[in-house]
Amino acid sequence: MNVSIVGSGYVGTTVAACLADLGHEVVNVEIDEDVVETINAGDAPIHESGLEQRIADHAGTNLRATTDYAEVRDTDVTLLCLPTPQSEDGSLDLAPMRAGTEMLGEALADKDGDHLVVVKSTVLPGTTEDVVAPILEEAAATPIGEGIDVAMNPEFLRMGTAVTDFLEPDKVVLGTRTDDAAATLRELYAPILANDDTHLVETDVREAELIKYANNAFLASKVSLVNELGNIAKEYGADAYEVLEAVGLDDRISSRFMRSGLGWGGSCFPKDVAALRAGAREQGYDPDLLDAVVSVNDEQPRRLVSLLADHVDLEGARIAVLGLSFKPGTDDIRKSRALDVLEHLEERGATVVAYDPVAMDNVRETYPDLDLEFADSPKAALEGADGAVVATDWPAFDDLEFDGMRRKVLVDGRRIDVDEDDFEVYEGLTW
Repeated sequence: MNVSIVGSGYVGTTVAACLADLGHEVVNVEIDEDVVETINAGDAPIHESGLEQRIADHAGTNLRATTDYAEVRDTDVTLLCLPTPQSEDGSLDLAPMRAGTEMLGEALADKDGDHLVVVKSTVLPGTTEDVVAPILEEAAATPIGEGIDVAMNPEFLRMGTAVTDFLEPDKVVLGTRTDDAAATLRELYAPILANDDTHLVETDVREAELIKYANNAFLASKVSLVNELGNIAKEYGADAYEVLEAVGLDDRISSRFMRSGLGWGGSCFPKDVAALRAGAREQGYDPDLLDAVVSVNDEQPRRLVSLLADHVDLEGARIAVLGLSFKPGTDDIRKSRALDVLEHLEERGATVVAYDPVAMDNVRETYPDLDLEFADSPKAALEGADGAVVATDWPAFDDLEFDGMRRKVLVDGRRIDVDEDDFEVYEGLTW
């Protein structure tokens, strides 16, 4: 199938490379010329396990990138993978989606034959039909249903495992208006749907839009509940990991997302929960439970620093922070809990030296005024430190030697694999 993808961010690039890997002819439309050149050179513009090899394998054959929207006319289906950034009030900024849709519509005005436009970006219910569709109709001068159709196909990609998540998903959700649109998407995903472990969910457009939000809101709520239970367990002197391991044996609950600690971050959970809360309020409903979910999550970094302050006078102290990305396996620092830890340490007068295997350049570029020293190794970060905290559970931190610290005080926000007896003070955030 000939496929065009508008947007070469995290989602668009991953989807493009994976669809090419499945044998489709894929063109990635992107306004950033540097990203276009990077993909066409066979390189990955983002850090993601398994992505670089797939781009290298298919660039120049069945995967290419362009800045020319006219290229979509030679494809059967277009996937909109455009950013939907968060506004100050938590609502979505649809400006990139509107602009990209308009340019797509203008390009489709000169196309002969039918075309399916699929929203893959995470958007609130009603966006596909009430925002995207009217813009397409006007720009293409073609009524929806008379040559152009719209559909919703949410993504469920996790940083660090995005390629596997796309190729071996738990579910594929197709939100369509017509049987023809559903048939087109089933053909697009046929190699994936051949996997017996992948569930096919076919529903209407608005339900498909809400499924993504419900999915992430549920997982974020589970993590915050686990952290709340972990905080309570620590007050009782109990090990939350032992408690929650037993709880996870209940098949109604499962053992996934049961690691208590510093909390959730990244590009999905914070933005999606905020958008759902803002959307609910626009509809006249106060989402009190989701408000509490966010409140618990926001408090965890402060608790971590407070625990460290119980053992180290932070004013003027040298503190090593291990991990800056929001999770291991990615260089993404968006809404990383580690950044909140840095802020709280700075507020208390500490001198911070940090190390992360892949995310330090992103922190330098995004926060150039941050008063922070970067180390070229975990050992260098720990040298002469009065205390240390673990903010991201990179495998490189397991069995790490903490020799060289002025005082071997560690507050662990992620439960890495270390011998607690090797420390003067070892504190787990929730254990």
